[in-house]
Amino acid sequence: MTINNDAPSPLWPPAFEAAIFDFDGTISDTAALWRRVDEEFLGARGFVVPDDYALTLSTLGFSKGAEYTIERFGLDESVESICAEWVRMGRKLYEAEATLRPGVVDYIGRLRARGVQVALATTNDPEVLDGLSQVDVASLFDVRVHGREVARGKDHPDIYLEAARRLGADPASCIVFEDIPAALASARAAGMLACGVRSSDPVQDMRQIEREADLVLDDWRDLARP
Repeated sequence: MTINNDAPSPLWPPAFEAAIFDFDGTISDTAALWRRVDEEFLGARGFVVPDDYALTLSTLGFSKGAEYTIERFGLDESVESICAEWVRMGRKLYEAEATLRPGVVDYIGRLRARGVQVALATTNDPEVLDGLSQVDVASLFDVRVHGREVARGKDHPDIYLEAARRLGADPASCIVFEDIPAALASARAAGMLACGVRSSDPVQDMRQIEREADLVLDDWRDLARP
């Protein structure tokens, strides 16, 4: 089901009590920023970024992503040093360039005005997001859950269940907004409504998104105030 201005339900009026949002790709187009991090990081070590690398990292979070990177490329480095380097590189780019996608702030504000609780569930590091100069993430969401706070990545439902727990919400009353097929499958496995969001990431597979999602949103501006 694709949502547009002619058929916004169940996204508006909201047919859920709590909404859980991913950050990268879903509410902020940051794929190009992380591509630059990947190119600089791997390039400095003599590697070209594999086509599947970014998609693999997207569900893992920093620590598990670093473990994967060490194993895949045979790096003689620690998880801690790689994570610290990624945080430094990502924070610098986010401070200068990261913004929210048009329509996101308006939609979240309208949800909160209706009494819908909102949470951020992201594999991104809090130090990176706290460096945002153009986005006040702290005031936008009722709670935040970062990948390093749960045991497993977004190929499991841990982060969404933790977000629901912190909100005091029944998973069945929640919706999850995501741009990754594996994450959408995890949200559905948790008993939540899963909304796939089209992003600007060239590696996003919309056919997979449509298979895993209960509904698909092409653009946040499709939910603009009438």
